[in-house]
Amino acid sequence: MKRLIVLALLSVTLSAFGQPTPRLANAQAQTMSAAAGLAKTIQPLVANAKGTTWIGYAVPTQSRSRYICCCADSMHDWGRNGGCTGGCRLDSDGGSFFNSNNGSCVSDQPQTHILVFLRVQAGKITQVRPFTPDCALDAKNLPVYWLTEIRDAESVEFLASLIDGKNELAGFRSHHGALDAIALHKDASADAKLESYLLPQSPAKLREQAAFWMGEERGHHGFEVLRQYIRNDKDSSFRNHLTFAISQSDDPEAVGELLRTAHQDASSQVRGQALFWLAQKAGNKVAKDIGDAIDNDPDTDVKKKAVFALTQMPENEGVPKLIEVASSNRNMVVRKEAIFWLGQSGDPRALDYIEKLLLR
Repeated sequence: MKRLIVLALLSVTLSAFGQPTPRLANAQAQTMSAAAGLAKTIQPLVANAKGTTWIGYAVPTQSRSRYICCCADSMHDWGRNGGCTGGCRLDSDGGSFFNSNNGSCVSDQPQTHILVFLRVQAGKITQVRPFTPDCALDAKNLPVYWLTEIRDAESVEFLASLIDGKNELAGFRSHHGALDAIALHKDASADAKLESYLLPQSPAKLREQAAFWMGEERGHHGFEVLRQYIRNDKDSSFRNHLTFAISQSDDPEAVGELLRTAHQDASSQVRGQALFWLAQKAGNKVAKDIGDAIDNDPDTDVKKKAVFALTQMPENEGVPKLIEVASSNRNMVVRKEAIFWLGQSGDPRALDYIEKLLLR
């Protein structure tokens, strides 16, 4: 009975501070102000924690429809297609499930805040987990400190210190949760921090994940940053990843930049990857450009990747172009590639074409 009273008081306190109320059950919950400073407030909570403890707070996010809860398969899923659960066990080992825009889990009401939860074990912060307020959270009777009066830039700086190894409280191996949470902050300091992780001296995995979030969450500014890197970065492996990051951007100039990359990048691998993501992002609108690459790119591997890109168009939009390539392309390797992917498509038009080939 006492636990229910504590949770009710938590709900009232959160409402008083104008923050979203976490849907928190089975928690030994306490509310604390972080007005003295986020790091200064968190440090003694970590040092004095007995067993597993959670610390949480809310910060504004870019207003959009989104749902961040638990993966049904306990794996990270950055796509839009996975299933969703009704809630999360805070202390589960699984990652967070991200679903946005028109996903099956997303409510029509745009989210304006995210919840950031830190798991504390043995005097260290061992996990960072972001959630949206509509995700029901089960604390399994563990202590939960809910912090109010958060300054957004302090949150970005504190999370970054866990990633950068500048905070003795950091006790996790993967930067993913902390980086995810930074990217979801509305505050402009998140842009600057993500940009710092794009610098060539950053670890490759951190660069790639920061680039993804620049495309996914940081709007036109994020796209402009990625455009500069894909045009100027000397690491072709990183530019290859940037084609994916740019494909995640909703900026209206993203398709044009992928087209430029597909035609002009010095690396055949990067050109081919740009074609792949173009097909996924723009579908039939870029069929002619993909066809131009099949006909004119000097590298046979790029031609083959362009053929494969046609298979990635939604609703088999690329089948007519594949049939055209299989029928008339001058390169025998490319024609064989087109016929192979036609056979894999299962499309009736493709099967009819292959049947006619066999009867010749």
